[in-house]
Formats: sequence, C-alpha cells, structure tokens
Amino acid sequence: MPILTNLFHKYPFWLSLFAGALSATGFAPLGLWPLSLLALALWIAIVDSLESRKAAFYSGWLFGLGHFVVGLNWIAKAFTFQAAMPEWLGYIAVVLLSLYLAVYPALTALGAWLLGKGRPVAFILAFAGFWIITEWLRSWVFSGFIWNPLGVIAVDARHALSARSIGTYGLSGVVIAVAGLVGSAIGGIITLQWRIIVRRAFDLAIIAIGAGTLAWIGSGDDLPNEGEQPDITVVQPNIGQQDKWQAGYEEQNLAKLAGLTVRPEEEPRILFWPEAAIPDYLETGYPRRYYYGRPPEMVRAQLTGLMKPGDILVLGALKLEFGDTGAPDERRAIGARNSVFAMDADQNLLGRYDKSHLVPYGEYLPMRPLLSAIGLSRLAPGDFDFWPGPGPQSLEVGPFGKAGLQVCYEIIFSGQVVDQTNRPDFIFNPSNDAWFGAWGPPQHLAQAQLRAIEEGLPIIRSTPTGISAVITSKGKIVEHIPMGQAGRIDTKLPSPENPTLFARHGNILPLGLALILLICAIAIRLRAR
Repeated sequence: MPILTNLFHKYPFWLSLFAGALSATGFAPLGLWPLSLLALALWIAIVDSLESRKAAFYSGWLFGLGHFVVGLNWIAKAFTFQAAMPEWLGYIAVVLLSLYLAVYPALTALGAWLLGKGRPVAFILAFAGFWIITEWLRSWVFSGFIWNPLGVIAVDARHALSARSIGTYGLSGVVIAVAGLVGSAIGGIITLQWRIIVRRAFDLAIIAIGAGTLAWIGSGDDLPNEGEQPDITVVQPNIGQQDKWQAGYEEQNLAKLAGLTVRPEEEPRILFWPEAAIPDYLETGYPRRYYYGRPPEMVRAQLTGLMKPGDILVLGALKLEFGDTGAPDERRAIGARNSVFAMDADQNLLGRYDKSHLVPYGEYLPMRPLLSAIGLSRLAPGDFDFWPGPGPQSLEVGPFGKAGLQVCYEIIFSGQVVDQTNRPDFIFNPSNDAWFGAWGPPQHLAQAQLRAIEEGLPIIRSTPTGISAVITSKGKIVEHIPMGQAGRIDTKLPSPENPTLFARHGNILPLGLALILLICAIAIRLRAR
C-alpha cells in the first residue's frame, strides 16, 4: 500500500490519463470490462487522494482525455474518405473532440470530491450520481454526442436488463458504483483491513441485488405480444464507402443489392436495405435534370421487380429540398434530407422518415461560412447540407404494423428513439458504418442493443459493410452478418413487448436515481460530522 500511495502522490495525473485509456478497453470490440472496472477503481481512488478541487477537476479531465481518445479512435478513419482534407487531420479531430468531451468526467470528479471527499461510501455514491448527470448532459449539450456511455460495457451482462428501469445512464451509474466499491475492497485487501473487505463485499451484494430488483421491476409486465410475426430479409451488400458514390458504380451496387434480395418463396415479407442504399430519388416532382435520366417511376419499377406480391421494401434514399423561386422545372436544390422510404410491391410509397439527429461535419458543416472559407468541408460528398427531420416517428408498413425509424447515429440517443404517442412494433436502424473503421461498427451495435433493452422493442440493423443484425427486445443478437461480408438474414421479426418502465417515463428515471444517490451522499456526510 505505501508504494501505491506514493504513486498516487507523485504521479496522480499521469495515472489518471493511463486509467482513462485503459477504461475504454471495456467497449467493443475488445470487451475487456474487468480492465475497465479496475481502471475506474484506480481513477476514483486517485481523485479521493487529491488535496484540492482544482486537482480533482484536472484528474477527471485527463481521465476523460485518455478515455475518449482510445474509445473514439475510429473517427480518424472517416477522414480517409474525404479527399479535400488530409488523413492526418482525422487524428487531430479525435484529440480535439476528446479535449471537449473530457470536461464531463472532470465535472464528475469535481462534484464527487466536493461532496464526498474523505467519506468512502458518500464519495462513491456522489461519483455515481454525478456521472449519471454529466452523461445525460453530454447527450444534448451542443446538440449532443453520447457515443459510448459507460453502461455499454455491461450490455451483455444479466444486470443490463436494469436499463429497462433506470436507462443507460442509470446503468452507467451502477458501473461506477461497482468500480468504486471494488477499488475500496482492493485497498482493504492490500492493507489487510478485513473490516473494509467485508463491508465492501456487503455493499457489492446490495448493489447486485438492487440492480437485479430494478431489472425485475422494469420487466415484470414486459410480456411479448402474441401473434404470428412476419418474415423479414435483411440485406448487407458489402459496398465500401470508396465505391458508394463513385460515378459508374450505380448499376454494379444495385446488382449486389438485387442479388441478395430475390428469393423463390412466396410468403410476404419486409425487406430491409441500408442507409442511402440507392443514389436515385424516389419522389416525383423534382426538376427533370436532377433525375439524371432515371425518373422515379423507372427506379421504383426496377425495385419492385425484385419483390413478390405483398412484400414491403424499407430502404434509405435521399430527398431534395428546393427553393420557392423560378418555374417548376427551373428550381434549384438548396438542401437534402437523409430519409427512409417504405414502398409496396405496387410501387406505392407508403411513407417517409427524415433523419433528425444529424452528424456534425458528416451531414452538415457547422459555421459553414467560416469553415468553408478556410477549406474545410463535410466528410460525406455533396454540395449542400442535410436538413433535420422533426424527430422520432412511426411509419406504417402495410399489414406488418408500424416501424420506428432511427437512421445510423440516431440510435445512440437514449430516450429519444421512439414516438411515445404512436409506439411502433419494432425499430429499423439503417446505417452506413463503412467509414467507422474497425472499432466503430461493433460499438454502434452494442448501443443499439441497449436501445432494444430500454424500449422493449426488437431492432433491425442493415448496413452496407456490417454489422447488420436482428436484435430481440431483451438486447440479444439472434442473427448477424459480420463486418466486410456480403450476405442476407432471413428470419422472423422478433416479438415486441409491452412498454418498459423506461419506455413510459424516459430519462426522468436515471436522473431521479442520480438525485437519490446525491441525497444519500449528503446525508452520510452530514451524519459523520
């Protein structure tokens, strides 16, 4: 113990940076969650050993820097697909983004230090409570970037079902509490203070029982809806980002999708294609020059030629927005929407969903006049920005019920993926992870699993290069197509469940849990005076 204490006093900030980097190994694809718990335990102990609020904040900021640089390394890969910007800029972008995101762990460390310093149980409760609050803040401040909430490292654990009651951010608080108690117990083992060991073992047992109880409360009435579920086909064509928008590749890419879609069976099914599956426009009414010789009637006929009677095709495509000036055929496109369309076998468009949570620098360029003047551009091709849609909506898919739509990045926002006034039967998450490197796609999939658990709804994911998957309402992946492979999934759509506790009340539940934790921490501190 003296050696460890000396390290804390001599190198607290370097250790904080190291602990942050190590903590990110619990996320996919590595999944080394025991290392994450140990890293979190180390950092919590470091913060408790510091003598000033400034040092506590700085320790949290360095922890966050290491945590996000490692966990978000895949973002650098996106810059390799934009010729207008050098590849090395991607690594700078990861660091700059991490410098900002690290503020949230820093605020957690500062809050816990101020409220619980010197009182182990109060300190851990405060740490968990403040982590929940700052993670929730990260989901909406400056439009939000909540990739890899800490609770994701527990997605495959039985206690992840507690997210049905307390949501992902509440689950993150449970992870922090467990890590803090593990660290305290390890300290007791090192110093042979058996009283501490027994206390922390007891505390861990209480947390385990509590998390299990929350899972039971949240899932007590979440019974699967009965009835025959429809057949579905999920298509993954393995079309890389480098080929997606290349001129002359349109027919080749469509042939890949077609070859994986056609089947001899006659039973009606829902077909799921990826985000922006085709470059053509499906809606009529645009000036003719925008159709490039392929009017929407021709495109729809080509698509329905792949379908059987009764089939529904749900696919990603673009919609254009036009200015109001000029003759109908002379209008100029001024914006676009990243959309999902549902179409039946008679070429009828059943509805459209427009993506709401757009990706900064990917789908629009913030402060465009300033940044474009210095040569920066969007990471995705195009001459103008995408426009956001109105938010979560349910789309009628004929006799198959209602689909909730969340395009790509949108699925990471806990409590913001379902229209509560028109609850869907499942969620379709078309995505394009082809520019997310090796780490991004499995991380994206894990976050989709948590949305299924929270909402009690199955989730279908179709991506160009993987990972496409069918996820049950309890977050289990029943079938998937690995990264870098072409393939299709033919199966039954998993059953939805009745709305979970979280689905009914949303993020008020984890925030309520955070408030309870902080009140308990204050009570412990006051009683100890």
